[in-house]
Amino acid sequence: MRRVTFELEHDQFRDSVRKFMQAEIWPNVERWHEAGIVDRDAFTKAGANGLLCTWAEEQYGGLGIEDFRFEQIIMEENTRHGDLGFYLHLHSNLVAPYIAKLGTDEQKARFMPGIVSGEKILAVAMTEPGTGSDLAGMKSRAVDMGDHWVLNGSKTYISNGILADVVVVAARTDPESSHGLGLFLVERGMEGFERGRKLKKMGLKAQDTAELFFNDVKVPKANVIGDATMGFKYLARFLAQERLVAAIIFQTTAQVAFDITLEYVKDRKAFGQPIGTFQNSRFKMAEMKAELDAMQCYIDQSVLLLNNGELTADDAAAAKLLTSELEARVVDQCLQLHGGAGYMDEYRICRIYQDARISRIFGGTSEIMKEIIGRSLGLDDRKRNK
Repeated sequence: MRRVTFELEHDQFRDSVRKFMQAEIWPNVERWHEAGIVDRDAFTKAGANGLLCTWAEEQYGGLGIEDFRFEQIIMEENTRHGDLGFYLHLHSNLVAPYIAKLGTDEQKARFMPGIVSGEKILAVAMTEPGTGSDLAGMKSRAVDMGDHWVLNGSKTYISNGILADVVVVAARTDPESSHGLGLFLVERGMEGFERGRKLKKMGLKAQDTAELFFNDVKVPKANVIGDATMGFKYLARFLAQERLVAAIIFQTTAQVAFDITLEYVKDRKAFGQPIGTFQNSRFKMAEMKAELDAMQCYIDQSVLLLNNGELTADDAAAAKLLTSELEARVVDQCLQLHGGAGYMDEYRICRIYQDARISRIFGGTSEIMKEIIGRSLGLDDRKRNK
């Protein structure tokens, strides 16, 4: 189905992003998969081409474009012609907004130019060993020492954990409140800030995921984002956008899996005819196309709602839930249609299958998304005795 939410300027931008991904990212993917990390200059090259934080103000080097369709295009083209392990979406759309939207003028002037240029790579550290999505159970602590804070704790499964120059770290600041969290800007080189293992994963091989340790790290007051007790509220503020980011990538991944499979079933022959012409293959492909087109409409509409400030938490949760589940079904069926070739790492569908398994887990599991949607309907078991 033809997509109608983009205009000529978006199409022109997409063409330039596609060329960048094909020239600068795709040729390095195999090497990055082997190394388990992308080159730092992938970020600086993206920055030089205006592909980081397109929404950032021009005074910091951004394009000042408050139209999320441009970010959508970057994510789609990176998924299709770059690599999912190149986490520029985390940098631009999940972490940078904490600084740009909540930070002081001094913080923005100090950090945003390097963020936009790609010289300061970002990460966010929330997940801890044994807590997962349970932010209320966070054990990392920050203590106010008057002119600075002292941060202690550990984080795990941190994306961009090795490359990051600035990490937004969530830590408990009010021991009496389960929601009393602060957000702290921890910079590379701060004494007591250490990186642990670069963790091996099932998929997303080129993306560096790490353990981080904070041992009596002195964080200047100038590196605290907003109110040091309002971190929980700040984290919730951007969740709708974060889940839409994930949904855009999941949807595009599923579409890419479909496209390469369509090409494969047209060319691969069995019993003297293309395998795509067998009824089972034809019907499977037809079902997937219908579902993908329908889901793409939901995503494109969600982007327009985000642009208007109208995307709700439950709508974003639905986008994340539906796209991750659709991605799982499509990728599995596409691998099946590849037959034994699909199990071989040299075929792209094999790597897509490995990458896609995390989609129903990170950013809030499918089960958590269902809770959010269910509670939005007034079906909240926490209120049953009230």
